[in-house]
Amino acid sequence: MSEMVFDKLFSGAEPVFSVTGSCDEILSASDLSRRVNAVASMLRRSGCQCIALFADNGVDWIVSDFACQLAGVRLVPLPLFFSDEQLQFAVAESGADALLTDQGGRLASILKTTSRTVQLAAGGQMKLFGIAAAAGAKVPGTTSKITFTSGTTGRPKGVCLSAEQQLLVAESLVAAVGIERPKHLCLLPLSTLLENIAGIYAPLLAGGQVIAPSLAKLGFTGSSGLSIDRLLRNISKYQPDTLILVPEMLHAITAAAVNGWVPPASLRFIAVGGGKTAVGLLRSAQEVGLPVHEGYGLSECASVVSLNRPGSDLHGSVGRPLDHVRVHIEGGEIVVDGSSFLGYAGQPESWYPETVYTGDLGYVDPDGCIHIDGRRKNLLISSFGRNISPEWVESELLLGGLLHQAVVFGDAQPYCVALVAPRDATTTDLEIDSWIRHVNEGLPDYARIALWHRLEEPLCSANGLATDNGRPKREVIATRFRETLTDMFDKPREVLAV
Repeated sequence: MSEMVFDKLFSGAEPVFSVTGSCDEILSASDLSRRVNAVASMLRRSGCQCIALFADNGVDWIVSDFACQLAGVRLVPLPLFFSDEQLQFAVAESGADALLTDQGGRLASILKTTSRTVQLAAGGQMKLFGIAAAAGAKVPGTTSKITFTSGTTGRPKGVCLSAEQQLLVAESLVAAVGIERPKHLCLLPLSTLLENIAGIYAPLLAGGQVIAPSLAKLGFTGSSGLSIDRLLRNISKYQPDTLILVPEMLHAITAAAVNGWVPPASLRFIAVGGGKTAVGLLRSAQEVGLPVHEGYGLSECASVVSLNRPGSDLHGSVGRPLDHVRVHIEGGEIVVDGSSFLGYAGQPESWYPETVYTGDLGYVDPDGCIHIDGRRKNLLISSFGRNISPEWVESELLLGGLLHQAVVFGDAQPYCVALVAPRDATTTDLEIDSWIRHVNEGLPDYARIALWHRLEEPLCSANGLATDNGRPKREVIATRFRETLTDMFDKPREVLAV
């Protein structure tokens, strides 16, 4: 296999870095090397070609990632928040023939694993299960990792990445951040590409320490539940130099600082990404001593494309491009060269693009900073960084015939809400509520409808809220119902339906 992050870590003089897990187990560079080599040897003997990794944050996740690189095995990190259907689809689309997990009970039944089970040398609860690989699964030949998006629909795309591309992004991040031997605390799931590359690879390449407690220890439940008190205790305990946050987490931490929590003096760089961040929030965070810098990226570019740096932070922009990429504008759309993915799993027509058309609208200012104006399509990105297609959720709500219309909102918000109109005027609110709760049961938690509002009249061309063929005019609707939507997004968490 071509040069990998693991090779780079051990290619020079005696490396100096460490990894810390949930029980504060510390692995030195030599400890990590020994464990990775042991697991890689076992993976080679297993004959696996593509491994789906479904596990909590911790040392074993990191070891498994590097071991797959070393053994020449494709890795498919599975998001813990995926629904059963999404997990099945991701495994089939990627052609995974084995499952590496610390949660075998649930996954074994979902994926219909074969009898092969191996306890890995990585320790803990990690086991290797055989999977009957989907016939005809196709990926580009140099694929090292397949990262699945959080799902703009029920069937997310598998983004195929090479080892070289991941390494290139990590090395550019080291140069951009400019902190030697950083202590990084992983707060996002390691299956999130941003945390995988910017939170593991980059700090280790800089000779630093990576701390990866379990998500439950950090205070997370599901993909959107968070105990802010527990999260703050861990940040104070570990005294990190660097963090990566999504906007919703930044909002919670900033509010805590405003109300008396004292951020560790050790903090030197906090990257925020995964969704649009309000300029007011960035300013408030910096006023309370949080060294926050907004960035921008997408999976098709192996995560980070641009980043605001210390000393050149421009609020309202997402910073200058990293050294290895070039950004230009075509027809108002942001286009990236120099960091193209290999293509989508199962879609040969998408393979080996030279340029990535992001779908984001924006411009590059005279100083080279990128500004994002909006999205070409209707994609919602929650404040937890989850991609949601409103049309997908709306189609689920309209199944069964109870509802005539449904329009979903939730961009840059911690949850989704819906404006709905029943087909029959005699339909009660209780019936609508019961139906929406039923639909929620089949959706991943990040896409569920937390609150809904009943429209007094249907959307139509006569009232200016729909096109002649019945499509909702989303911007017009958002403006017309601004007060209603604001009220729903201002509700306290305990009154929500999810």
